[in-house]
Amino acid sequence: MRDVLDELMRRYSAGETAALGTVVATFSSAPRAPGASMLVSADGEVSGSVSGGCVEGAVYELGQQVISSGEGVLQRYGVSDDDAFAVGLTCGGIIDVYVESITAARFPELAELAKSVDAEEPVALATVVEHPDPDRRGGHLVVWPDRVAGTLGSPRADDAVADDARGLLASGRTGLLHYGIDGQRRGEGMAVFVNSFEPPPRMLVFGAIDYAASMARLGTFLGYRVTVCDARPVFATNSRFPDADEVVVDWPHRYLAAEAEAGRLDRRTVIAVLTHDPKFDVPLLEVALRTDVGYIGAMGSRRTHDDRLVRLRESGLTEEELSRLSSPIGLNLGARTPEETAISITAEIIALRWGGGGERLTDLSGRIHLS
Repeated sequence: MRDVLDELMRRYSAGETAALGTVVATFSSAPRAPGASMLVSADGEVSGSVSGGCVEGAVYELGQQVISSGEGVLQRYGVSDDDAFAVGLTCGGIIDVYVESITAARFPELAELAKSVDAEEPVALATVVEHPDPDRRGGHLVVWPDRVAGTLGSPRADDAVADDARGLLASGRTGLLHYGIDGQRRGEGMAVFVNSFEPPPRMLVFGAIDYAASMARLGTFLGYRVTVCDARPVFATNSRFPDADEVVVDWPHRYLAAEAEAGRLDRRTVIAVLTHDPKFDVPLLEVALRTDVGYIGAMGSRRTHDDRLVRLRESGLTEEELSRLSSPIGLNLGARTPEETAISITAEIIALRWGGGGERLTDLSGRIHLS
């Protein structure tokens, strides 16, 4: 939904009716993850995607029907026996898509939700996508860490879903939850999709060099909030790193320690140390390897790496802490240019995040998507 939220709000604010199709569950090799959305306007325009092109035509037609009827529909799409390219997923996966009509009357809390997303405040949207009572389907509950807005039809359901939505939000997860028809923990009949809008993950790039510019560009493309940090003001400038969200002039270890102390790092944070200069990277890695971030990589030759390990051991880091360091940084892609090196580094980040091995898919068998 995040990808189409600006366009949705533009039409919502203008008093228009639009249909929003959202992937709420996936099975096997589905092309898009839960939360992927496609917006269909009353005048026939389309934004976003639920399948990368496989079933967009069918969702478009369903969206037009939903705009006319006002009734939300939960629809499953899989491989079509007759014509997979027409209404099926050629990848062999299955997706459940909930298509609903969005208006100010049906969803008065949307403006407040959009405001929080724009401000990068953690917020989750819970939507009833399945219920035996048609009046309960399409109910919305917007959940913040400290409050809620809207209702799913009963206080009991609101309380149960709000608790679970906060758990999903805290871990940055989106998913489909099942309850009894009034929110009972043990039961069935009501399915609620919780879409978490946590702030974007952070990518911290240390070292204001050409490789950092390519990393900033690719990190932004992948959805990270990118910071480039270097102690040298002549190199750390906004004009040299236009794709970064912020450029910081500070000693890297001092900046990282302050960010950790302020609680602005988490398990989704990735750190790329590109300085390959001991006076910068050793104090920085002392701090980094003692934080709970998701990825820490450092650039340099194998000789630089070995020297760096000696210095880090002398500073008191344990073998367990050192085992978290990806160095030399990146996957073995044969990269030469800054752009290719940035792809090598981000490929390693993606592989570690999802459990991939970095092998060529043509040399493997079995499922393509591991989770």
